[in-house]
Amino acid sequence: MSSIREIQVTFDCADPERVARFWCEVLGYVAPPPPDGFASWEAYNLSLPAEERGAWFACKDPSGAGPRMYFQRVPEGKVAKNRVHLDVRVGTGLVGEERLAALKGECDRLVALGAVCDQILLADEENESCINMRDIEGNEFCLD
Repeated sequence: MSSIREIQVTFDCADPERVARFWCEVLGYVAPPPPDGFASWEAYNLSLPAEERGAWFACKDPSGAGPRMYFQRVPEGKVAKNRVHLDVRVGTGLVGEERLAALKGECDRLVALGAVCDQILLADEENESCINMRDIEGNEFCLD
């Protein structure tokens, strides 16, 4: 039997710290402290060559249960639909109107942070409601 591996979720983006801080708000994650010897991330970035400043940022689940999130700057913008996306589990255990209300409440909170609501998918005979969204750089995710 093989052992279970920890994972890290990596996002390509234009502004790693901005996107990381958005996802901290979405997930309740926290940014790590700045590297040893630096009072802030700004001080750390200023110590780097100009082309390396702000090239990456990370955040983590403070409980240690969820995966680390890593954000890296890339030169190209997003041009196609993500092949993999995150489902943010807001409505677990809820059904019907109670679930939809929880999803819509979270959607409103995230839109205020800069997310975009793409589509509200209402429950049918097979699936409960969910909401398709995009983060502040256009990466798709779902409220589920």
